[in-house]
Parts: sequence; structure tokens; C-alpha cells
Amino acid sequence: MCGIVGIYNSFKKCSIDKSLLERMIATLKHRGPDDYGFYNSGGIGLAQSRLSIIDIAGGKQPIHNEDKTIWIVFNGEIFNYIELRELLEKNGHRFYTKSDTEVIIHAYEEYGMNFVDHLNGQFAIAIWNEKLKELILARDRVGIRPLFYTTLNDGTFLFASEMKAIFAHPKIKPEIDPAGINQIFTLWVNIPPKTVFKNICELPAGYTLKISPKGKERRQYWKLSYPNINEYERHPIKYYTQRLEELIYDAVTIRLRADVPVASYLSGGIDSSIISALVKKYHNNNLITFSVAFSDKDYDERPYQMEMVNFLNTDHRIVEASYNEIGKVFSDVVRYAEKPMIRTAPAPLYILSGLVRDNNIKVVLTGEGADEVFGGYNIFKEDKIRRFWARHPDSRMRPLLLSALYPYINKNKGQINSFWQLFFKKGLSEINNPFYSHRIRWDNTSQIKRFFCSEYRELFGGQDQLYDELHQYIDPDMQRWHPLCRAQYLEMSLFMSGYLLSSQGDRMMMGHSVEGRFPFLDHRVIEFANTIPPEYKIKVLNEKYILKKTYKNLLPESIVNRPKQPYRAPIYQCFLKNKNKMNDNLAVEMLSPEKIDSFKYFDPKAVNNLLTKMTKAGGKAISARDDMAVVGITSMQLLHHHFIEMKNNYH
Repeated sequence: MCGIVGIYNSFKKCSIDKSLLERMIATLKHRGPDDYGFYNSGGIGLAQSRLSIIDIAGGKQPIHNEDKTIWIVFNGEIFNYIELRELLEKNGHRFYTKSDTEVIIHAYEEYGMNFVDHLNGQFAIAIWNEKLKELILARDRVGIRPLFYTTLNDGTFLFASEMKAIFAHPKIKPEIDPAGINQIFTLWVNIPPKTVFKNICELPAGYTLKISPKGKERRQYWKLSYPNINEYERHPIKYYTQRLEELIYDAVTIRLRADVPVASYLSGGIDSSIISALVKKYHNNNLITFSVAFSDKDYDERPYQMEMVNFLNTDHRIVEASYNEIGKVFSDVVRYAEKPMIRTAPAPLYILSGLVRDNNIKVVLTGEGADEVFGGYNIFKEDKIRRFWARHPDSRMRPLLLSALYPYINKNKGQINSFWQLFFKKGLSEINNPFYSHRIRWDNTSQIKRFFCSEYRELFGGQDQLYDELHQYIDPDMQRWHPLCRAQYLEMSLFMSGYLLSSQGDRMMMGHSVEGRFPFLDHRVIEFANTIPPEYKIKVLNEKYILKKTYKNLLPESIVNRPKQPYRAPIYQCFLKNKNKMNDNLAVEMLSPEKIDSFKYFDPKAVNNLLTKMTKAGGKAISARDDMAVVGITSMQLLHHHFIEMKNNYH
């Protein structure tokens, strides 16, 4: 794992000022604290900060081909590098390292721009072809590793693993983009290539970008795809379980390739339990596992975690996240995430990665991706229930199924036919809307934009404009897919890459120089899972049915059949002002009337009313929408503090 940066002047032949490269790469030391490397020649400058995992002694970057006409800096891992190297050596390529990085160089020589099709990995790649004067950027299929870029007014092209490295360039002044903020406060994520900063683009997952004196050429080399709704191959369920076992076993096996120890997260859910059990049973009897627990019992999964620890007999380490600790680290969370958010869930994972690093572990396997790939989220079941309800919208019984997903509905029995029915009935009949599964979530989130001041809201543009942008981004084929697949597609192409794998994944792990690896996101697993008939993913309302069927003999029955508990973290309690415990809490400081008034994003009166409601609630729950508003306001204020107010930190 690494951080990478680059500067390309296609119109200049002189070398890049190395001090600029040094300044930019220094901001990414957390991504690669072990070493720095530079290449600088004739208008191109590349730099890398290295977290040494494979070929620790010989894998120093940048790496070159045999005649030094092609150079590479690379963030990530290529898990099939051993097999690729054997094939490339048979074709005459000669290697001078044992690293996976050098394999990419020769794959590019062998296959041209199609080299990415041969890689099984998680990566952000920059290749410089000296003969063609071309810079090639590539990002992995599902967006595990980040890559950002911009072009200066004079035509200079900059790229980096994180935007803060781009901001270190003296000609870049970070500016908040209201359109990007509007997307976050509706969709929870940005629509690539947009970010929350003006003129800073994100290379979308599954894309390459070629930059040369002729201009820029962006190409999609991989995308999510599903069979048309009536074109599934019908096999016995055993066919799918056997194939999944083979694929997931191999996905785990190749992700254990490293010259350092590999540990595993163990959340207590079925996904991480499967990964940990496979490693323990077939690969590493001395497996170290890690988990995060909560002082608030409403969020804590410790009993399930310890059940799996005792079942597998792993060497387990645990950290407890309290309200105070979550609030204290939230400033760092936003600084690493580089965007506002409406959940505190990344904070405990940031705390967890700190525990991993404190134990001198660099690499962990996790269960991320299984919910998206195999239909594990409530939003998928909610979509199914609402479509069932839409066939008879006046039914009194059909909406009651929602209480199976959201038990809080039963706490106020009289409300299911009033508030909650009205809430879930919005747009009920619009089943052909491509955003049907997510529209309620998005429309509900957009309500918190009322806390912005009127001047800023005017800069957002309307909801129709935002959905037009989303229409341009999505695959038009999705309307031919089964409704579950449409919902999965939206979740994977937007929320997974834009939040789960970034704000909650890469950024929180790399904040402590830890690399996460995700076997369920092996592209072979995804591609096969996408061919599985939807009724094998959600059987009635039993989520991830095919995964449970596949691994029912590997795990305790109590883990396989436990009720689904989405990973969440407390929110407003983490930002309550308490002079005894939180006087060093920058997040709380950002909510002060002085800061709200100074930064000028939010209506001071509306924010004050929200904070008053929050304080009066004490330890009792406030509404989910108010919770989202609290963390959204806090993170927006912190974003401004770190990247606008403190911009000199990057210059």
C-alpha cells in the first residue's frame, strides 16, 4: 500500500521542481510511512510513499521496465501477480524485483491499455510511457483505492491518492463546490467524477485515464452487469453454493499473499466470520483478529464477537468506542475522508485501525462487500416489500411487513397507519423509477439541507438537476434487470465506492497505515454472484440466503441465523458539550455559534434550535433525521476548518 502523486507538463521538456513533489507526497505519509521514491524527467514527476508489504527489500518505487522507458507508481496490491509473472516470463519479459508492482509494468507492455483486464487486485496506478509521452491512470473495478486529479490553468496535470496532496501545490486553492455538497446531503455520496471541491475530479471505479499532448481520454474497462430479468440460467442451488465456495476460498487465499502478517476483522456478523473461519481453518492457525465494541449497548455486538472468537480460538484484540472517543477522533475522520458525512460510523473504524497498528499489523482481511453482492441490506428487503405493497396500495396488512425490518415501528403501534405508512408510501406506485429502492432514503436525507442558510441553498440547484446528473451516470441497461439487481447496482456503484470503501474503508485504515483486503469484492466473486437468481439472495425476507446456505457448516448456527444488525455508531451523544470530558473536542467547537456564524454555511437560528433539542434529549434518542443533521453540520464545519481555514497546512 502507498500514496502516489504526480505532475505532468505535456508542453514542457524541463524537469519538475522536486520540492513540489516532496511537498505533495509528504501529506500522504500516513499512507506509506516506510519509504519515499521519486522519478523526475522531462515534464513528468512521480512520487510515492510506501507501506512495505510485498518484496519489502526490493519493491521500492518508482519501478521501471527493462530499458527504463516505462515507469510506474502504484497504490494497492495485485493478488494474482505470481500467476501473471509466470505467464509474462514465458513471453520473454525479464524482472529485477519480486514485487507485484513490476508485474503491472510488463502486463502493460504485453497487453497495452487492456493490461487492467488481467489484474486481480485493488489499485490506483500511474504509468509513464516515455516513448509515447503518455501518462496512464487506472483505478480498480469497484473503487477500493482512491485517485484524484485536476488540471491547472496553464495545462499542468496533477494527480494524487488524496486531495490534500493536490492542495499542497502552491497554485491550488481549495474551494468548496456547492454542487458537490448538494450531492452529499442527498445521495450521501458524490457522483463521480465530482467531488466536494471545485475543479478536483475523482477517477471513477473501473476506469482508465490517458493523458498526452493530444489531450485526455477516459475509458470504462469494467462495470457491474446483471442478466435481463427473464434470462437467468436456472441451476440447482448446490451449483451456486459449490462455485461460491471455490471462488471465495481462492479470493481469501490470494489475499493472504504478503511478506508481513495478515490479520482479520471479526465483527460478529456472518461476513467477517466467514472470512476469519476460512483463514483459521485452511491457512493460519495462529490468526489474530480485531473488533470494535461500543460502550452504548444499543450498538454493541460483543457477545457475537466473543462467540466467534471462542469458536475459532483466535488471538483476539478488542477496542471499545465511547461517545467521548468518537467525538474526539471525528475531526481526524473528516480530515482523512475529505468530505462531509451524515454518519459517525467511520469513527469507530478509525479507532479500530489504530488498535491494529498499535499491534504492529499492517494488513487485515474484512467482510466488506457481502451485503452489497449477496443482498444483505434492509434497503433491498424494503424495496421488495414496497413493490409487493404497491400491487394493492390500500392494503392494511402489506405495509405491516415493514415492522419485520424496522422494529421501532411496533413501539408506536398506532403510527404504522399514520406517520410510518405515509413515510414509506411516498412514491409507492412509481415502481419503474430507476431510483425506486433508494428514493425514500435520498429524499429524507435532502430534508436536512434546510439547516443551510438560504444564500447557500440557492447555490445547490434543484433536485431535478441532481437526478438528471445521476441519470447520466447510471447504466441505462439497469431497467432490464430484476428490481433487486437495480437496488444492488445503485448501492454498489454509488454508496459502496463513494462511502463504504472510502470514508469508512480506505481512509480510516490508511489514517493509521493499515491496508484492508476484501475477499468478497474479488471481481470473479462479484461477476458470478451477479448471475445468481435473486430468489437465492433474498428468500422471502431472509437476506443473504445463498451465503448462509454455502457456509452453514463452517460457522455456529447462532451466527449464521442471527438477526441482521446493520453496523451503526452513536451520533448526537458524541457531540454533546461537556466541559469535564470534551474541552479538547474540535468537533464540538465547530458547533459553537461563533463558528457557525463565521463559516456561513448554516442558518445559525436553525442550528441553535437543533442543538437545544439535542441537549434537552440528554441520553434519550432523537429522530434519525436530526441525528443525520447533527453529524452533517459538524462534518461540514470540520471540512471547512481543515481545508479552507487551515489551507496553509498543505502549502
